[in-house]
Amino acid sequence: METRNLGRTGLRVPALCMGTMTFGLQTEAAESCAILDRAMDGGVNFLDTADVYPLGGTLETVGRTEEIIGEWMRERGNRGDVLLATKCRGAMGPGPNDQGLSRQHIVDAVDASLRRLGTDYIDLYQTHYFDPRTPIEETLRALDDLIRSGRVRYVGCSNYPGWRLAEGLAVSERFGIARYESVQPRYNLLYREIETELLPLCRSQGLGVLVYNPLAGGFLSGKYQKGEEARENTRFKLGTAGRMYRWRYWQEAQFEVVAELAKLAESRGVSLVSLAVGWVLAQAGVSSAIIGASRAEQLDDSLAALDVEFDDELREACDAAWWKLPRRPVVEGYR
Repeated sequence: METRNLGRTGLRVPALCMGTMTFGLQTEAAESCAILDRAMDGGVNFLDTADVYPLGGTLETVGRTEEIIGEWMRERGNRGDVLLATKCRGAMGPGPNDQGLSRQHIVDAVDASLRRLGTDYIDLYQTHYFDPRTPIEETLRALDDLIRSGRVRYVGCSNYPGWRLAEGLAVSERFGIARYESVQPRYNLLYREIETELLPLCRSQGLGVLVYNPLAGGFLSGKYQKGEEARENTRFKLGTAGRMYRWRYWQEAQFEVVAELAKLAESRGVSLVSLAVGWVLAQAGVSSAIIGASRAEQLDDSLAALDVEFDDELREACDAAWWKLPRRPVVEGYR
């Protein structure tokens, strides 16, 4: 497995990261563990999760994904072999301080994640999305304290627009405290908004970029056809998250572009999954692509993405797909 530096840090991470956000809802615990085993066998020892997962759940299910990962690590005895990333920000309870990026919530959240994961440290701790009600200095000072205490080794953020991230970097420099060393944005052949400001900022300032949704929630697998209804037990009908995913991708223009990309992949003798993930990995500044699966065998095409070669003709054809899509408003917050 190819490894890359996480931005300017000395931490080397695999080019592929195992996303776990469906573990415990769309994917039951036994299959989740089988997926994790297959990922490790393929050299993907970098796991990404969050305290609010599983995706599409409720307050009754939050934390379940971390518990599954923690039990898996305990049974395998492999914590030292795993690079573990998790996040905080979302609601973990009904109270006013059960969410957000205040010092109060961050300290409570990291301690709860450590208990669920059965570990005494987190390799990469990320703020899941921005909290406009909390001063960024308070958030960053709390994260700095977590690093100094040894509970966290690196900190990053997710779903931040370029200007929010730049503000955070300036605050860290001003006060001499730990800065965000990575950002986790949504990025794929059908959604490339981060190329305008965020990616150039990350390349300039030496931040790692951990891309999520490289397959557009499975839409870039090519298994969906225009005119059909979203299927049960997929990302597009999954609990509280289905509506968001349909808004993102379940559009006529996207169906047409995916059909063209599928023909392109076939002409090159690769799967559409391999093409889509490989394209993300070929973009300058990307440290790792977060892949997902609901069954262990689905990982094979993602693992093969590292073997896809992009010549000028293939790059131009992939670029053309993006420019055929209509521009849509960027949603602030959870992007």
